[in-house]
Amino acid sequence: MPENALTGAPPSAGRIRRRRTRAAFFTALCTFLLVLPGSFTAATAHEPPVQLRVMTQNMYLGADLRPVLAATDTASLIAAVTRVYAQVQATNFPERAEAMADEIADADPHVVGLQEVKLWRSQTPADFSSTPNATVVEYDFLRTLLDELAERGRHYAAVATITNSDREVPRSTPTGLQDIRLTDQDVILARTDLPTRRFSVANPRQGAFAARLTIPHPVLGSIPFTQGWTSVDATLGGRTMRVVNTHLEALSPAVQVRQGAELLAGPLDTGLPTVLLGDLNSAAGGVGAVPGMSDTPTYANFLAAGFRDVWTETRRRDPGFTCCQAPDLRNLPSALSQRVDYVLFRNGFEAVRAERVGEEPGDRTPSGLWPSDHAGVVAALRLPRR
Repeated sequence: MPENALTGAPPSAGRIRRRRTRAAFFTALCTFLLVLPGSFTAATAHEPPVQLRVMTQNMYLGADLRPVLAATDTASLIAAVTRVYAQVQATNFPERAEAMADEIADADPHVVGLQEVKLWRSQTPADFSSTPNATVVEYDFLRTLLDELAERGRHYAAVATITNSDREVPRSTPTGLQDIRLTDQDVILARTDLPTRRFSVANPRQGAFAARLTIPHPVLGSIPFTQGWTSVDATLGGRTMRVVNTHLEALSPAVQVRQGAELLAGPLDTGLPTVLLGDLNSAAGGVGAVPGMSDTPTYANFLAAGFRDVWTETRRRDPGFTCCQAPDLRNLPSALSQRVDYVLFRNGFEAVRAERVGEEPGDRTPSGLWPSDHAGVVAALRLPRR
């Protein structure tokens, strides 16, 4: 069977052309007991090295929400929501989920950090409730992706989830007004098909950032842009490590910087070997940065705190752009022009390999859609023998 792209073996012949990996076999620890009168001592063999495979992917909500934010009255709001939801339908998440599932199945990561994991729901007729209450599921990004993975013989479960925001607004349909509800989540997936003695996750946590952007809206009132993080402690081959997933604020550099500081003082404040996955919305080295948005010091602040970047350590001559394709996902050539999606690490890990996924024209869906407006990043990290 072909090896994974992260192992350096020849690529497979599939559409994604990524390389698969076999799980490593771990040597059992041998314990010898020396029994002494009234007491005993134990000698334990050194723990072998382990290699953790991870992936980060912003799934893309499916549309540009700026027309909704720009609406000035009820009529323009309804018109904007109608256009936005039409774009969500046109960017066809079920089809895109097939491409994402191919990427994950081919990379075979132990852990996947997902951002913009959307749940779109509807209610007919619209009731203009101030509390989101639509229940008819239109698109469930998480469930659809998990089902596609299962069809490919890959078994994952959501092991940590944070709900960031939940809003409901009306749109126009041929039969009248319909409420559209958008719930945003970030999720960590972990493999469930490995024996627990080889791989397991525990201590799932999640939290919302105290720092958040709030935008006044003439129709919707104050709109808070809530962001957060998720984490798990994973044990692989007897070694325990922390994996944190996040999606930082894109529209306010000051808020984003404070969110990064909250991460360092919160879930990243550990002596465990640590991996940070996510869309930081901070351009690496400022290359391609959008002024007033991704031209922030957040990425540099993580490096100053001791984190290292698997991409720069393994792909020094490749800029590795991950953002962003056009909102309709039909642009050619690729419009990726800045790197904002990362696998960062510290506390004992060593970088092995990194690869982008979903960034080549051949990765697009049969109808010509990019899998997401962001490329994904897969990486392998090693904990040396100790």
